[in-house]
Amino acid sequence: MVRGRGSELFLDDGRTLIDGISSWWVNLHGHAHPAIADAIAEQARTLEHVIFAGYTHEPAQQLAERLTALLPERLNTVFFSDNGSTAVEVALKMAWQYWRNQGNPARNRILAFDNAYHGDTFGAMAAGARSIFFEAFEPLMFDVARLPYPATWIGDSEVDAKEAHALAALRTQLEEAPDAYAAMILEPLVQGAGGMMMARASFVRSVCELAREFGVLVIFDEVMTGFGRTGELFAFRKVGFEPDFLCLSKGLTGGFLPMSLTITGERVQDAFRSADLTHTFWHGHSYTANPLGCAAAVASLTLTEQILPELASIEERHLAELATGGFKAEKFRVCGTILAMDVPAGTATGYTNPVGPALRAAFLEDGILLRPLGSTVYVMAPYCTTSAQYHTIYASLRRRLAAL
Repeated sequence: MVRGRGSELFLDDGRTLIDGISSWWVNLHGHAHPAIADAIAEQARTLEHVIFAGYTHEPAQQLAERLTALLPERLNTVFFSDNGSTAVEVALKMAWQYWRNQGNPARNRILAFDNAYHGDTFGAMAAGARSIFFEAFEPLMFDVARLPYPATWIGDSEVDAKEAHALAALRTQLEEAPDAYAAMILEPLVQGAGGMMMARASFVRSVCELAREFGVLVIFDEVMTGFGRTGELFAFRKVGFEPDFLCLSKGLTGGFLPMSLTITGERVQDAFRSADLTHTFWHGHSYTANPLGCAAAVASLTLTEQILPELASIEERHLAELATGGFKAEKFRVCGTILAMDVPAGTATGYTNPVGPALRAAFLEDGILLRPLGSTVYVMAPYCTTSAQYHTIYASLRRRLAAL
């Protein structure tokens, strides 16, 4: 890759690719967007970085104020870090220490869902589903209570039964140990790296309400789903539930710079206010609240607010294309700007399925950057992707899936 423009990437051999996956889901508004680039350049001429321990600066304050103004009152306190895994790690650590600081250290277990992925740091790995990625580190990870995930798709006739089973499993866990759980973590509506597995908003709301009934803190990992991916600014809006923690990254800066936020509220923050230094949340990074990243995030948020009403048309486009047919796949699903489907591809599952690399190479021949998750093929393009570019993506999907 030598440069990017909008939804296009240019290679050193002269080829041009349509970025159908937003460069791993981070790019919202297109590559090299001038508004974000200009915001970074202006900030770089003013203040590129400063220690954030005991100090603050305008870009961080502006970002925190802009975001919390868009969030419910429960979410009004912002903690800055550097990537999605760390945003999750911070939420898990805060939730665990919250109960310890409250004099209730017995609440120390985490509830998480089958098939989930929350990142590659140790806490995030422990909360995620066990996989070949984490196998080498299994002895070092803490135990997590697992819950079934009722993945669904268009025309799924068994979704009611799957959801009832999952809710019953959660209730059993909670009733057997009502004072054991510190927090429940989930990716609302869409499990990203686990294969773009989708759940209904009503189910997500029901499990969260049940967890809260037992006093369990709820963590929404919106590292991928945030900033419009599900059709709303944040997935929790579609769910109709306000979590205790909101983890954000990926699209936060429009794909320009690494940055993440863990957003919580005064209830949690107050548990850390103490003259007792053991109550302090001892967590920080050299580049915490980097001003360049904050400036990029503010510019990207402005763009996102402007185009948010238009995102419904992307979902409509995906659904209309599926109605046309011709895709040799199954379990079709759409949530906001995300389209996903599974390729019937033998017994191998997940990332070990050889159909993924084969399809990735075939899509590259068609001038498209798509990266299947094993046998799951998905499209999650930048919001600026044109009708003609989507037409090219859909045509390649039909042709290459048929060729299998």
